[in-house]
Amino acid sequence: MTKKIDYLTTGQLAKSTGITVRTLRYYDQIGLLIPQDYGTGSTRLYTKDDIIRLQRIQVLKYLGLSLQEIQDILNTDTQSKGEIRHSLQAQLDVIYQKIAHMVHVVRAIQKIMELTTNGTHEFDIDQLVDVIQTIQMEQNWGEQYRTASLLQSRINLYDKFSTNPLGWHRWVFNQLKVCNNDAHVLELGCGDGTFWVRNAEVLPSNWRITLTDISIGMVEEARCNLAGREAQFKFLAVDTQQIPFHDGQFDLVIANNMLYHVPDMPRALQEMNRVLKPGGVVCLSTMSTRHLQEIDHLAAGFDSKLRVLDDVIYRFHLDNGERLLSDYFKDIQLLQYEDRLLVTEAETLINYMISTPMIIREKLSGDKIDEFRTYINQALKQSGVMEMTKENGIFLGRK
Repeated sequence: MTKKIDYLTTGQLAKSTGITVRTLRYYDQIGLLIPQDYGTGSTRLYTKDDIIRLQRIQVLKYLGLSLQEIQDILNTDTQSKGEIRHSLQAQLDVIYQKIAHMVHVVRAIQKIMELTTNGTHEFDIDQLVDVIQTIQMEQNWGEQYRTASLLQSRINLYDKFSTNPLGWHRWVFNQLKVCNNDAHVLELGCGDGTFWVRNAEVLPSNWRITLTDISIGMVEEARCNLAGREAQFKFLAVDTQQIPFHDGQFDLVIANNMLYHVPDMPRALQEMNRVLKPGGVVCLSTMSTRHLQEIDHLAAGFDSKLRVLDDVIYRFHLDNGERLLSDYFKDIQLLQYEDRLLVTEAETLINYMISTPMIIREKLSGDKIDEFRTYINQALKQSGVMEMTKENGIFLGRK
């Protein structure tokens, strides 16, 4: 049982956080923040775990979510109470995206104001519509938080338990055989720019690199992560199915673990071919259908209806990739990254399993997640170490 000294009363919590007593009582009333215990005279007593939850509530509230939306997110979040780092990182990711979004809104409004200075220009309806559209873009902060949080859970598993000391991002970079010393490079689906951050120390200074993603928030986060290198990098929100660059503009096009998400894959491949110079290189990474197959087997052992791995991988994987690419590129090579996972801790594995888009998250609600946690811990205790298949690779091709 938690010691008395670890408790905070409602008044003490309000004083230390600046949140009013009335708000804390309301959170308790609606079940959003229920105290861990009660003292004499029904005094509410809060612990460190309650403060962790309160911090998340306030961040999500700042992002503009309703209390009901916040409650839905927190009630389905089954991460370990002892590990909050990737939760904090997810919050930070989405706040950066909100900042980037606000910058776009400010610029849109300033543009109209500049045109209307001193009353020399009347308001244009199309310009006002542009501002409205800018405001409406990417405002589902709850889904973005959830997505960022789940992504951090997946990254955490790889970072903790992968056995290849070189690391995926450095290995991929080492395979890029670009003859042109002042190469013009395009990455599609750059995310937060992690690939370039992790290769910054070996990146040729004369490469000119354009980073794109369909998400404006991701583009802006990549810009933040690569701050100070604006002379070498350009950033743009782009749909891979309609790349807004000239024919034959790039020496190298990279798409890292994203092509299987593109709705019209043939159109995307045709666009990649179009923007490549003759002889230019394309680098497309993916996984095999056997990647982490042990995770699905483990889940099925608990409940035969549970699925963890996303079927989207069947659209473009290591076994069918060459056939799909052969109509668009020549000299296709498959290079595989030698790695495996040696998992020694249950909670990180559980967080990964419930982070995927499959139905497992919905099925493991309430007491079920506790039963599942016990099941995983018992399986790990029996084996000591869970060895899991990790099959990643890249396809290299030329125009």
